Amino acid sequence: MDSKQVEQLLEKYWNCETSLEDERVLREYFRGQVPENMSEVANLFRYFESQQQKEINSPDFDAHVKQQIQKNRPKGKRINLAFALRIAAGLVVVMVATYFVRLEVRKSYSAEVADTYSDPQLALEETKKALLMLSKGFNKAQKEAGKLKVFNEAEQKIKGTVVDSTTETEGQI
Repeated sequence: MDSKQVEQLLEKYWNCETSLEDERVLREYFRGQVPENMSEVANLFRYFESQQQKEINSPDFDAHVKQQIQKNRPKGKRINLAFALRIAAGLVVVMVATYFVRLEVRKSYSAEVADTYSDPQLALEETKKALLMLSKGFNKAQKEAGKLKVFNEAEQKIKGTVVDSTTETEGQI
């Protein structure tokens, strides 16, 4: 086989574009003598072939795998030092950031609330005015909600279900 053809097939192989027939041709080519510039690729294909020849149905295969797992398993519960240091560093960063944010918030707000009125009677009158304004706003909102109630009742009538308006208004009060 020509080295140009082999290089083209290898290019297709590395791009995962080869067919099974192309891969068979490559395996057969790399079984024999190959040029020195392709010795690494030949070693790779020979390794693949040797791994295909191994049998995993042998009785000691399972024992060998279990032994390797036990050998690589850490003894007891050990905490990875690098992992623990990452967590500690993250906590320190969060704590320092919280401290500085709280410091900035304290600077932006005054520490104590100052009285705006020196006369308690005047403060009471101003509070009453503010509460009256809120009450008017709530009354307006209640009227708007009443309009929605009429709309909902009409919708229920269209759908064919009868709504008792006296029980609904008593629940809202």
